[in-house]
Amino acid sequence: MDVVVFGKHVEVDPALRAVTLEKLERIGKFANDVRRIDVDYGMHQTRRAGDSCTCEILVHLTHHLVKGTAAAAEHVMALDLALEKVEHQMRRLHERRVRRGNRSRGRDARGGVSVNGLAEGDGAADGDGDDADGSGPAIVKSKQFAVKPMHPEEAALQMELLGHDFFLFRNTESDNAAVLYRRRDGALGLIEVTG
Repeated sequence: MDVVVFGKHVEVDPALRAVTLEKLERIGKFANDVRRIDVDYGMHQTRRAGDSCTCEILVHLTHHLVKGTAAAAEHVMALDLALEKVEHQMRRLHERRVRRGNRSRGRDARGGVSVNGLAEGDGAADGDGDDADGSGPAIVKSKQFAVKPMHPEEAALQMELLGHDFFLFRNTESDNAAVLYRRRDGALGLIEVTG
């Protein structure tokens, strides 16, 4: 787990960095797929001195991004408040993952799932492999967005900043739609539409 501690308009002293690293170790108990944690300290001049120190924690998980932001009179207090928010979100994410895992295990035990994932008696043995009855995978979410033209290197940077495993963009070199994705070996792959 990589931890990156930096400050905007404030210098992070070694004591604050040590306290930050010590307190962030608690996050590991909620998930074992934490890739990186970014901690951003800042100073904002406000009317009230009680909330001029800010702390933003961004936890990059394999398929999720968890964020907590807080303001207080001191950076350590802001860290504690932001960490409470992150821990609350991590707890909810962990519970959702456990429920999803238990639900699929229960369905497998009840339905007598075969090797190919179809329940016995679903018509898989009849030879009609179509999903006319709607028992196939369901689309649960749909998104639409504008695809920005950029170079593949910039797309790789955007993908890293977002913490995603893939990124859709329009390649400025060929003017084709392209998908940049993270391979299992950690390298990046590029799929490009032609024609």
